[in-house]
Amino acid sequence: MTTPSYHIAVIPGDGIGTEVMPPAQKLLDLAGQRYGFSFEWEEFDWGCEYYSRTGRMMSENGIEQLAECDQIFLGAVGFPGVPDHVSLWGLLIPIRRAFQQYINLRPVKLLAGIESPLRKIPAGGIDFLVVRENNEGEYSESGGRLYRGTPQELAIQESVFTRFGVERAMRYAINLAEQRKGILASATKSNGIIHTMPFWDEILRELGTEHPDLKISEYHIDALAALFVLDPARFDVVVASNLFGDILTDLGAAIIGSIGIAPSANLNPEGRFPSMFEPVHGSAPDIAGQGKANPMGQIWAASMMLDHLGQEEAGKALLDTMEHVLEKTSVRTADIGGSSTTDEVSDALVAAFDQVSNAGATA
Repeated sequence: MTTPSYHIAVIPGDGIGTEVMPPAQKLLDLAGQRYGFSFEWEEFDWGCEYYSRTGRMMSENGIEQLAECDQIFLGAVGFPGVPDHVSLWGLLIPIRRAFQQYINLRPVKLLAGIESPLRKIPAGGIDFLVVRENNEGEYSESGGRLYRGTPQELAIQESVFTRFGVERAMRYAINLAEQRKGILASATKSNGIIHTMPFWDEILRELGTEHPDLKISEYHIDALAALFVLDPARFDVVVASNLFGDILTDLGAAIIGSIGIAPSANLNPEGRFPSMFEPVHGSAPDIAGQGKANPMGQIWAASMMLDHLGQEEAGKALLDTMEHVLEKTSVRTADIGGSSTTDEVSDALVAAFDQVSNAGATA
């Protein structure tokens, strides 16, 4: 029997991305050794430093190079001196759109060993998924600016919602909800955004008639954000447009303890193209090079990549290893109340992996 081998594009990127990537790769290699697969890593030095040298965020044929890989593992992108819209539109968005990564999936789960900033929330008391439409919506290139630098200067940004794009995101969310508790929440703002949000709501209601056993609720985005804080246990799967999903998931990361631990998957669900996995935290230039970065967001993203590759047992082992270290030791970075360095947390995770995976095998 041939051992599966996965060709993974690695883009450490900028800032703390270069610090959290190596421990995640090490744990992935350990998982492969334990569960019978391997990785072929191909690293690309793209990002803001690359931009400072070349005027591009990635090489001219970057999409073609990535297309040869099975999946993409991204650290973080962004650094002072390069405007955020340049770094985002020069790397992440071209990848998401070229490979039809139309689902951005982010788990919002309170891990054992972490205390939520919300009152009296036990481990496991927050556990839901946010499905963000990832290719269109509010993040479109339609629009422009006129009369720059004058009193008459204006800027126009158009949102683009297509039936095709909205339906495929909603169908993905519906399928997830049916596999879980059968509860789906939708983020809208149809009382104030007069065209796109009623369109979003109408499509959801149409699809809902095909799934009569699914409990579907519509929430205005402002009320939904409040309920993430006041009553997060009510949620199981949340579907949202590109902008709303982006904002909600950062709030979701905050209520589970830290944006430093939160993962993100940019998915091409059909598998025709590579998907991309990354932590939510960004490049954090204010702490880069200081050993303060939390590697757990990158490692949780690695767990999601394993799940997508069909290696669910290995993916669970990585997540269980994180919870073991958080619950059984005091090793943790400052963002979740500790004083450990990136290397100390990484070493603790590596040391715990065999113990956790062996326990899982004998359970």
